[in-house]
Amino acid sequence: MKKTSRRQFIGTTAAAASSLPSFSIGQSGNTSKINVAVVGIGGMGGYAVSEAAGENLVALCDVDEERGGGAFKKHPDVPRFKDFRVMLDKMGDDIDAVAISTPDHTHFAPAMDAMERGKHVFIQKPLAHNIWQCRTLQKAAEKYGVVTQMGNQGHTFDGMLRIKEWVDAGVIGDVTEVITWTNRPNPPWFIPPETFPPARQEVPKTLDWDLWQGPVSDKAFNKSYAPIRWRGWWDYGCGALGDIGCHTFDAPFWVLGLGMPSKIEVDRQEPLDDGFIPMGSVVTYHFPARGGKPPVTMKWFEKGYDVPKPRRWDQAEALPGGGGMYMEGTRDTLFHADMRPTSPRLTPGDRFNEMKSALQEIPRIENQGKGGPIKEWFRAIKGEGPSPGSNFEYAAPLTEVVLLGAMAQRLGETIEWDHENMTVKGRPELDAWIKEATREGWSYGEDLWT
Repeated sequence: MKKTSRRQFIGTTAAAASSLPSFSIGQSGNTSKINVAVVGIGGMGGYAVSEAAGENLVALCDVDEERGGGAFKKHPDVPRFKDFRVMLDKMGDDIDAVAISTPDHTHFAPAMDAMERGKHVFIQKPLAHNIWQCRTLQKAAEKYGVVTQMGNQGHTFDGMLRIKEWVDAGVIGDVTEVITWTNRPNPPWFIPPETFPPARQEVPKTLDWDLWQGPVSDKAFNKSYAPIRWRGWWDYGCGALGDIGCHTFDAPFWVLGLGMPSKIEVDRQEPLDDGFIPMGSVVTYHFPARGGKPPVTMKWFEKGYDVPKPRRWDQAEALPGGGGMYMEGTRDTLFHADMRPTSPRLTPGDRFNEMKSALQEIPRIENQGKGGPIKEWFRAIKGEGPSPGSNFEYAAPLTEVVLLGAMAQRLGETIEWDHENMTVKGRPELDAWIKEATREGWSYGEDLWT
């Protein structure tokens, strides 16, 4: 089934959205609600559970009984599982959609297993742990005709459409430079262990450590990995870029139509260990010209590096410390604070005041963006709205850009990307990062490449 992309549905009307095909929902007999299973119910998984509870919450899955304890206790009558494969085998006929909020390294397997069974899939950002997985998820979504969404809240914001309106109308002129920044890596997610490798610790009785590791080769348990410090380890996370990049790159990637970079440069702090992220870096992406649009340089600044202020910025005013993004145009500068485009504006202030109520040219679809990405996903499954904005057709290349930056951080050297052949030019040894080895029983999607 051919799905509607974000670019295709922008500008459609509520009437057009209502003509989208309906999907098979509510196997329990309640056809007004979706039967939802949630994999990974602690942390951001709690958000997915809350959203699913508004539909038919039919299964909960978590490898850690303590981490998932709040959701288990709140929904005592919902069947619970530790292994998503067991859940899908036993309850597949009763599940319409699966929401996945596990650590990055275990996004891919449950998503593929679910899509192969015809289930609609939501995955928290980043979409996957390596580039091959991103492209395979995109292929699978197309093959199986399911509704997909990545948890990128900012893509549902009205501020995102505001930015597109201003850029498309030429308000800021041609953009050749984008600056993004974050206050990460920081606690509690990014804390180096006391020793490398971390000392063996007793596995908590509530945790199935083998299932938590999933496709990754076995290591001795240490609290420096689980439950919340996994983002700092290349085997499990993708660093600060994997944590925040899908949010902060979203507006420039979509609005400017950046496509894939040809080169990625890095300046980083020296990592404490090959398996652990550098605790700060600057990543510079070089995007070639696209049609009539000029080349763009996009920089990513992490904690510990000075972020240059926009040329049109009041130089006495500090930039927001938590993070943000700005585009330098030939006519104006477009800016938003924080990781998402909550309140975009132009600089200087008088120009913003002149333009902020103008150019509402993109028709807002009824309920567009209302309730965030999971509700947007639910509406699309029911045929009550268009394809979600961060469906895998869009989210896979966005995440690929993020993962390319993480690869440069890990290597500590400039890389040149051959997008068509999915390889780093002159560095065949990096193929092992582009498509990572998996433990037996965790391989999916190979058939989609034959």
